[in-house]
Amino acid sequence: MGILYIVPTPVGNLEDITLRAIRILKEADVVLAEDTRTSAVLLKHHGIQNHLISHHKFNEHGTAASIVERLRSGQTVALISDAGTPGISDPGFFLAREAIAAGIEVITLPGPTAVIPAIVSSGLPCDRFCFEGFLPQKKGRQTRLRALTDEERTMVFYESPYRLLKTLQQLAEVLGSDRQACVCREISKIHEESRRGTLEELIAHFTQTEPRGEIVIVVAGKGK
Repeated sequence: MGILYIVPTPVGNLEDITLRAIRILKEADVVLAEDTRTSAVLLKHHGIQNHLISHHKFNEHGTAASIVERLRSGQTVALISDAGTPGISDPGFFLAREAIAAGIEVITLPGPTAVIPAIVSSGLPCDRFCFEGFLPQKKGRQTRLRALTDEERTMVFYESPYRLLKTLQQLAEVLGSDRQACVCREISKIHEESRRGTLEELIAHFTQTEPRGEIVIVVAGKGK
């Protein structure tokens, strides 16, 4: 039996990768990539020459069986996403589950994710928090938001810059416009920014300043 390695990749700066991750990506028989063009840039930067196979949310159900067969035959497979840790709002969960069901060893390397830098930089309590990922775009969105009304832990969301203002407005409607929050933008990149304040203040700021780049929203939990 082979081993399936889940390998985190940088969310911004290409140097944010571990020595172990580089070794695994060099030694693996094949590397599964969310976008082979994006991953090719990372691999070239670190001098990694390996065979890339496309593995994303639109084809993972169709390709999982053949990948499991590779693993059964003894191959080592490394799974990466465009940025961060596969399985966290990225493809990865389904393949990991299928491999485990087939009795194959799955090893996840520690490494980059946008969640932890965002919550620590926010200045909000980070001893306990809940990660909500991306909110549903349409169906179930309001239900999910209302379910967080009494959440006492700090909440973390991923969001697109195109939906940021709408999401901040909806959070303010449900949680109150005076709730403390932080919008972290372009983590580990040149234009990294953490904008802190109440939801009302953040709405005012991003109404005047068009948001750009990858975004993480951190919102304080309900006070006791």
